[in-house]
Amino acid sequence: MSTAATNSYPPPSGRFLSQISREFARTHLVISCGQDGDTERVLAAPSTPRHILHNVSVRLHMKIDAETEDPEIIAQLIDGAYEATAPTTEATAHGLGGSDLASVRDDADRDLLSMATKGETSRFVDALLFEALARGASDVHIQPTANATLCRYRLDGVLVTIREIPSSVTAAIVSRIKVLADLDITEQRLAQDGRTTVRIGKKSESGRAIDLRISTLPTPHGERVVIRLLDHERDEGLQSFERLGMPEAVQKRYKDAAGRASGIVLVTGPTGSGKSTTLYATLRWIAGIRPGVNIMTIEDPIECDLSSPSIAVSQVQVSSKKGVTFAGGLRHILRQDPDVIMIGEIRDGETARIAIQSSLTGHLVFSTMHTNDAANAVSRLVDLGVESYLVSASLSAVLAQRLVRRLHMQCEGVGCDACLGSGYRGRIGMFELLPITESIRRLIAEKAEIGLLRDGAKQLGMRTLLDEGESLFAQKLTSLIELERVLGTSESTP
Repeated sequence: MSTAATNSYPPPSGRFLSQISREFARTHLVISCGQDGDTERVLAAPSTPRHILHNVSVRLHMKIDAETEDPEIIAQLIDGAYEATAPTTEATAHGLGGSDLASVRDDADRDLLSMATKGETSRFVDALLFEALARGASDVHIQPTANATLCRYRLDGVLVTIREIPSSVTAAIVSRIKVLADLDITEQRLAQDGRTTVRIGKKSESGRAIDLRISTLPTPHGERVVIRLLDHERDEGLQSFERLGMPEAVQKRYKDAAGRASGIVLVTGPTGSGKSTTLYATLRWIAGIRPGVNIMTIEDPIECDLSSPSIAVSQVQVSSKKGVTFAGGLRHILRQDPDVIMIGEIRDGETARIAIQSSLTGHLVFSTMHTNDAANAVSRLVDLGVESYLVSASLSAVLAQRLVRRLHMQCEGVGCDACLGSGYRGRIGMFELLPITESIRRLIAEKAEIGLLRDGAKQLGMRTLLDEGESLFAQKLTSLIELERVLGTSESTP
C-alpha cells in the first residue's frame, strides 16, 4: 500500500484523538480526517455499522460526515495518528495510585463508549446496549433456544429479533451482564435480579446515565436475561401533556381532577401502556402550578428521578428485603405532611383502603391499576374490599390508556430498513376518561353494573378506547391489526 493514499487526507482532529480510543477506532475502522465547522469528517470501512458512527457523534458532541474508504488505508491512518500522539508510559501513570487506577478502570468499564481494556464479549454487550438505546428500545432480551440464542429488542411494545448468536458464546455474554449488575456469576440454577448504571460518555463530560434493571432466569438451554433500559434523558422528554398526545378535551377534564386539593385519580391499563409516564407528567404539572406543594411517591421501582431544584419530590422505593411495602410505606409517607401522594400501583385491599382514606382526609392521591378500561377500575376497588360509598365519595377521575404503534409514514406502512420491516415507527396514545359527576357517583354508590356505569359515562361524552382507536385508523395513523393486538375484542363489549 503506497503512502500517497494515506497522505491525501487531512490529519485527524485533536478532539477525535483525545475522545476516541485507538482500540475503538481500530476495532470499528473509523478515523477522523479533520473538522469542518461543527461537523467531524470521518472515514469508515464499508463494514462499519451505522450505530458506531452515531456512537462517535455522541462522544464528540458533533455532527458526523462519513466517507467510505478501504479498510487497509483506514488502519494505516489510525496507527500513524495514534503513534504520533501517544503519551509515554511514565506520563500516563504519573499521579495515579492503586485506588485511582481502579476507579478509572471501573468508570471505563461502565462507559458504553470506552473500548480500552475491554475484551470481545464486553464490546459485544456494550454494542448491544448502545444499539438498543439508539433504536429507542425499552428492553433487551437474551433468549437461549435449542439451536442458537436470540438477541431481541422490545421496540414500540413489540419484541423484535435483531440477531442470532451461537449458543457457545451465550454463557460468556450472560456472565458479562451479571458482572455489570454485581450478580453471582457462579449461580446458574436460580433466578437473580439486579440493577446497575452505565453511561454514554465520561462523568467529567456530563455523560448520559442509563439505569439497567437486570433479571436472569434458568432455562433448559441456558440462562435467559432481560434488561430493562431506563433512559431518564429520553423519558423526561416525554413527561409533558403536550408530548403525551392527550386530546385537549380529555386533557382539560383530567387536569380539572388532577388540580384539586384532594381526591383520588387512577390511571389504568396493562404493563407498558404509559401509565407511569402520565403520572410523572402530572406531578411535574402540579409542581408548576402549586408552588410549595409537598409531593411524595412510593414506587416499585422508581423509574425516573423527578427531584430537581424546580420540582421538590420525595420518592420512596418498595423493598421486600427491607420490609417496605406499598401499604407500609404509604403509612410512613402520611406522617411526612404530604399534599400530593403518588402510589406506584394499588395491588391489594390494604393499600386500596389506605389510599381511599387518605384522599378523604385532604390529600390528593394518584395511583395505577391493571384493568381493561376506566369503568372496571371502580369494580376492582370494590373487589379489593373498599365499600362502594367510599369509592363514590373519593374518586375524582379514572383515566384508561393504551399505546398503539404508529404507521411508518416514510414507507407508508409496508416495511423498510428504518422500521426493521415492521411498517411501524413510534407509538401514539389512546385515552378514555371516566368523568366522576354526581350522576356517576350515584351509580357507583348504588353498585350499578359495569355496563350501566359505562353507558352513563358515554352519555356524558366519554369516548371509549375503541372510539379513539377507530379515530386513529380513520386518520391513517395506525392499522386495524394493531388495534386488534392492543385492544382485543373486550373493549367493544359491555
